[in-house]
Amino acid sequence: MCPCRDLLDMVASKWTALVIGDLEDGPKRFGELKRRLEGVSQKMLTQTLRTLERDGLVTRTVYPSVPLRVEYELTELGRSVTEPLAALRLWAQKNYESVAEARETFDNADPVGLEPAGVTR
Repeated sequence: MCPCRDLLDMVASKWTALVIGDLEDGPKRFGELKRRLEGVSQKMLTQTLRTLERDGLVTRTVYPSVPLRVEYELTELGRSVTEPLAALRLWAQKNYESVAEARETFDNADPVGLEPAGVTR
């Protein structure tokens, strides 16, 4: 197995890409990220941020105030992945309609021609 596969899996995951994209314009608090990332659960956001921190892409800074304030920010390593992710987002925006049409064509196709080779009914 390719040694970089786990990194590719992590970076390409839905919430990782969205968190990195949201942190591109500066540090954010957990609650702000949660509000901006529609649909993410608290558990998933926590797991994603911990993974990014563990992998060196995000720093977590705790400010000793009342109430406690915690901010997340991209590291230099984290900022280095924003360009490839931006290119992927641009590709997705440009090709969304083509992919949607291909999916619709596939979903509406005659199922007889969709069986894998060697499979009979």
